[in-house]
Amino acid sequence: MTAIELLSYEDALASYDPVMGLEVHVELGTKTKMFCGCSTELGAEPNAQTCPVCLGLPGALPVVNAIGIESAIKIGLALNCEIAEWCRFARKNYFYPDMPKNFQTSQYDEPIAFNGFLDVQLEDGEIFRVEIERAHMEEDTGKSLHVGGATGRIHGASHSLLDYNRAGIPLIEIVTKPIEGAGVRAPEVAKAYVAELREVIKALGVSEARMDKGQMRCDVNLSLRPTPESELGTRSETKNVNSLRSVERAARFEIQRHAAVLSSGGSIVQETRHFHEEDGSTTAGRIKDNAEDYRYFPEPDLVPIAPARTWVEELRAGLPEMPRVRRNRLLKEWGVTEHDMQSILNAGAVDSIVATIEAGADSAAARKWWMGELARNANEQGVVVDELPVTPVQVARVAALVAAGELNDKLARQVLEGVLAGEGTPDEVVEKRGLKVVSDEGALGAAVDEAIAGNAGIADKIRGGKIAAVGALVGAVMKTTRGQADAARVKELILERLGVSE
Repeated sequence: MTAIELLSYEDALASYDPVMGLEVHVELGTKTKMFCGCSTELGAEPNAQTCPVCLGLPGALPVVNAIGIESAIKIGLALNCEIAEWCRFARKNYFYPDMPKNFQTSQYDEPIAFNGFLDVQLEDGEIFRVEIERAHMEEDTGKSLHVGGATGRIHGASHSLLDYNRAGIPLIEIVTKPIEGAGVRAPEVAKAYVAELREVIKALGVSEARMDKGQMRCDVNLSLRPTPESELGTRSETKNVNSLRSVERAARFEIQRHAAVLSSGGSIVQETRHFHEEDGSTTAGRIKDNAEDYRYFPEPDLVPIAPARTWVEELRAGLPEMPRVRRNRLLKEWGVTEHDMQSILNAGAVDSIVATIEAGADSAAARKWWMGELARNANEQGVVVDELPVTPVQVARVAALVAAGELNDKLARQVLEGVLAGEGTPDEVVEKRGLKVVSDEGALGAAVDEAIAGNAGIADKIRGGKIAAVGALVGAVMKTTRGQADAARVKELILERLGVSE
């Protein structure tokens, strides 16, 4: 891949004003496809979840998925959109092998939701409003697998395989209005918007919104102009970006690339771009010099949709607490800083912590274990914490054992290690590994006496007033007891034996 010349980010923003447009596709979590009864469950054999409707066979008639309509309305309401009183589907005509019908059933000039906004909070607490143009319903395409090349792309491949299991799965496409005024923070705004949108989608329960599984993906449109008063520049469209970090990197890279081209007297080509995770770069895809003519026309096989206002208001009344409102409430309840809450959000641990508190742990203990040992483990595995094989109830039980003095922190970490390894519940791991704290005063006293006798010089220092030296004796006792003693109680016993008080 040929290296692309870039301008420094600082120089780019000193000379140009960035404008973004973000298009996010959300795969709904319905049990069946948008227009037929085929299953949407992942992991089936290729082309096992297909039927005449989603394969576009002659004479097959679609039937709209009612839960898909309901989910679309919920998303629109959560994004402060107007909900159409009447709308319909349209055929978006184009040929591509992974679209078996040669058209996509979508919505064109009559989306179900439009003219909304989403307020997002940046890392320093600033609130930035992103205006929403529309949220419309459509169906997903199939999946192409290009075989024989080095990159997995069609260029250089010897042949392609097609899996239509995904064809027809319901999608909501959420399109922003041009995002202006972000300036140097444009990449941060892009990341924050997609992150907040993901949290909204998850809160609604309409999708898991897992970007790593393709359930949510973002197209990053970006252009530069000399000043905020200038006309919009020519845009590029970086397709199918599938992580929050990558959304930010794609926006940043394109700002630097556009600036380098423009500052050298060149012109931006309107095109799609491919994002490369390994180095955060983009490369050219398909030229889009002219507006594509998809020959939209109303879908003749589906009746228009006219959601009753009473139904829309019932759905509005049933919306859950929105993520930003919830975070602000939890921030106060937990007594944490904005920075701490952002770290919890970044780790994807909010729901797990809440559930652990509901299972009986106090908030400090719940945060400690999810954001400490478990976050470290998740990071090592490259997953988010709620994907780990441990439940909030199990974490609450570990916290309870620590609070009761039956485990110390070191032992608790070993218990969680055992749970993650599939060795059973926390109590079963404690039993199998023999991990309970040594609480027998006789056994502790004997270990303390042994430590004092074996470290007479240190004991004399403590008697002489150097209390800090007690740590060495505590360490000796912990070694003797294989870390299963209560360190605080051990310290008390040592000082009692030496006739010293703190």
